[in-house]
Amino acid sequence: MIVFPNCKINLGLNIIRRREDGYHDLETVFLPIPFTDVLEIISSDKTELAVTGLPVNANDNLCSRAYYLLQKNFPDLPPIKMHLHKVIPLGAGLGGGSSDAAFTLQLLNEKFKLNLKTEELIDYALQLGSDCPFFIINKACFATGRGEILQPINIDLNNYKFLIVNPGIHIDTKWAFSKVIPQGRKISIIEIISQPIESWKDQLQNDFESAVFAAYPEIKKIKNDLYDQGAVYASLSGSGSSVFGIFSKEENIQYTGNAKYFNKFFTFN
Repeated sequence: MIVFPNCKINLGLNIIRRREDGYHDLETVFLPIPFTDVLEIISSDKTELAVTGLPVNANDNLCSRAYYLLQKNFPDLPPIKMHLHKVIPLGAGLGGGSSDAAFTLQLLNEKFKLNLKTEELIDYALQLGSDCPFFIINKACFATGRGEILQPINIDLNNYKFLIVNPGIHIDTKWAFSKVIPQGRKISIIEIISQPIESWKDQLQNDFESAVFAAYPEIKKIKNDLYDQGAVYASLSGSGSSVFGIFSKEENIQYTGNAKYFNKFFTFN
């Protein structure tokens, strides 16, 4: 069985407070993006993971951890061979590893008829990472808590196209969180995105930008370049390093950036 774990971007990201358990309460809007890895699972004599594409540590991979997490409660889960073809870059703010883990849980549930309900899959996913539960739902969601309290939302983006730019820089999420000073905001992200996109530039913020841009001015330049190209809104995704711009579909974009970047256009119709 083969699935295609997709990535996400964040429309705004507010770090509200540091919790006693060491995590942070936040709010954001997760938006699924049709840029994918490839994951295949087949029955085998022993459980192993093969990785192709971008380099990944196969010895401590979320796909393997997802399998062994389920095996604790399903000891009869048979051995499998997983093949992960990695396309979504690491440390990019796109949630690729979290997506791989969530899709592994769902694929194992389907393949071996474990009969886990969505709520149970979300619980397993949260044990693997704060972003993982989103990929179980995999629809536009307003997220709070650690990112696991998810409220599906309707957001009409059919008249826009997204350009996602990745500069090939790996941003460590723990480092990024350590640099952020939590702060509450008077206006919630869910209120901001209900307004016209043209108003987002002045209100919709990602709290990771200050630290990431200070450490990596070349990432800040990407955001500025996207606005220069006519983006109605541009932002860092997650803790970075990817930056996205939202453009009118009629806009003719010539942005190429440095040759080491990947630039991908996506639409939602």
